Amino acid sequence: MTHPLILASSSKYRRELLSRLRLNFRCDSPQVDESAKPGETPLQTCERLAKAKAIAIAELHPDAVVIGSDQVADVDGVAVSKPGTHDKARAQLRSMSGKTVMFHTAVCICKPGSTDTIDFTVPTAVEFRDLDAAEIERYLLAEEPYDCAGSAKSEGLGISLLKRIESTDPTALIGLPLIELAHALRQLDFKLP
Repeated sequence: MTHPLILASSSKYRRELLSRLRLNFRCDSPQVDESAKPGETPLQTCERLAKAKAIAIAELHPDAVVIGSDQVADVDGVAVSKPGTHDKARAQLRSMSGKTVMFHTAVCICKPGSTDTIDFTVPTAVEFRDLDAAEIERYLLAEEPYDCAGSAKSEGLGISLLKRIESTDPTALIGLPLIELAHALRQLDFKLP
């Protein structure tokens, strides 16, 4: 018998991605401060937050397998998070225009009744086209990507802003790397094809 599966997230994107694996799971939103710590790299922030989210929910449900995940965009060594507003999204896209941005997507899986975790991070290199002010504005008005790190939804109209995506897992950029996650869940006796 497998243990209950909980996604430690309120993200509709992660919920939709995990549902692709056709496993029974529920979502529980962790109360975690997502601020970066002084001196932390974007990668370190991402990995720390994925673990903090998983542990916060695992402490409430020690009999469950808990998945925590976080994503941080890295522009020239600086973390870029969810913009939240139109003006911040515009500034983010201007700063990424013509650049390759590294999106780090970290996952931490807490095993039931244990302090052991399965941890992995999948990087995705995203090269943005040279974007002019008018196309940035048209895109933001059309898609309103204010809840996405980096202000562009590659699974939607945001793909038109990009020149190239390089990753070992196409779902990592959306927020949950399903190839590696499926492998980890099989190790925990979840039945997947």
